[in-house]
Amino acid sequence: MEILQGNNHASPEDFYNSLKEKLENNHDFPEDYLFKFIIPTDEAKITEIYKVFDGIKFTMSNRESKNGKYTACNISAFVLDADQVVFIYQEVAKIENVILL
Repeated sequence: MEILQGNNHASPEDFYNSLKEKLENNHDFPEDYLFKFIIPTDEAKITEIYKVFDGIKFTMSNRESKNGKYTACNISAFVLDADQVVFIYQEVAKIENVILL
């Protein structure tokens, strides 16, 4: 799972618990939250990410890298609480070759 690279947490569970705590301390939910991902340039991958946000009000902007191999994907979504943010990250992390920022 790419999100754990360079992270000092021993497990994904530790990482997500720490993330939830930081979100609760630094955000005033409900609010628009900006998710950022790097994905291989592939419509199927973008569609998989869209599915994670199904039923959530969001806007998405994409920008391909210079060589077109990767796409930066920014999604601003209205989320109700830190649990929803963590859930979205967990679902996107299941998509192969997606880097969570």
